[in-house]
Amino acid sequence: MLVKDERQGAFCAVRCGRCGAGVLAAKFSPQHTSVQWSAAAVSACAEFSVAAALGRPSALVEGCGSLREAIDAAAKTGRLEVSPP
Repeated sequence: MLVKDERQGAFCAVRCGRCGAGVLAAKFSPQHTSVQWSAAAVSACAEFSVAAALGRPSALVEGCGSLREAIDAAAKTGRLEVSPP
């Protein structure tokens, strides 16, 4: 029996207001946000680019503050809904 994973429907495309990097984001609670980065988004991200120039692997970058603001704005306007798993 195939069980539908409803969490997949919660993801929404969000673009960073600073560099335009596009990711998929989902909010499972006001505090829990999941972000799916593509290789293109990592390459476009201004904050990841700075870390790469300093020799830090992208896996060690906590995230992008500018993208966080875009995700928070999408949640506040209702474009990105809080969807508990």
